[in-house]
Amino acid sequence: MNKYPLHEKIIVVTGGSGLLGKAMINDITSKGGKALNLDIDIKTDFDSGNIYCDITDDDSIIKVINEIASYFGRIDGLINNAYPRTTDWGTPFEDIKPESWRKNIDWQLNSYFLITQQVLKKMKTQQNGSIINIASIYGVVGNDFGIYEGTTIIPPAAYSAIKGGLINFTRYLASLYGKWGIRINSLSPGGIFDHQDPIFVKAYEAKVPLKRMGTPGDIAPAASFLLSDEAGYITGHNLIIDGGWTSI
Repeated sequence: MNKYPLHEKIIVVTGGSGLLGKAMINDITSKGGKALNLDIDIKTDFDSGNIYCDITDDDSIIKVINEIASYFGRIDGLINNAYPRTTDWGTPFEDIKPESWRKNIDWQLNSYFLITQQVLKKMKTQQNGSIINIASIYGVVGNDFGIYEGTTIIPPAAYSAIKGGLINFTRYLASLYGKWGIRINSLSPGGIFDHQDPIFVKAYEAKVPLKRMGTPGDIAPAASFLLSDEAGYITGHNLIIDGGWTSI
């Protein structure tokens, strides 16, 4: 048995240049996988694993997935991780413009639909594959608005709607594609430290049972596990990694 759980697996990671994306790509690579970073601010180089893709553009998604399947011969895994959003993201709820709401739903939830659809066509032919949708604890529970008091942070309403939708979309897909040997799971991180307002960080850490915010290194190994054959009987699951936040 190969000691690398992702040995030679071709794994697509959208938004691989971001905070979580970089950690997931590094972890996949360390475990023997070929991680492909689909991002908007890079130039395409298949050998290095960097591939330009605008996930808010349907044609870009369809073109890239076909090119990857043609170049590598298969797609073994997909992590839907990209996080496109409008410049007014985080507007107070009563001030959100309908067009902004629609655009954020389209850019995030609908782009996940299309890239997943295109990848599933390839995986169905292969009769195997693993997909992970990056969701959030705020797709599972409501916000604790008290931890934001004294800061300028406004949790976006669309975020909860999108992440909650992704979790049940994951269950739908798992139910539908299991017979082809394809596994689809979601992964819901808690708060990840990214140099936020110290008032928020202190309030968050005071509440969460493990008394610290999460790190990308807490999330990436779990994603690699769900992609691997070690998780071969896990599908339709929402793996929560939150230091105990949703347990209280």
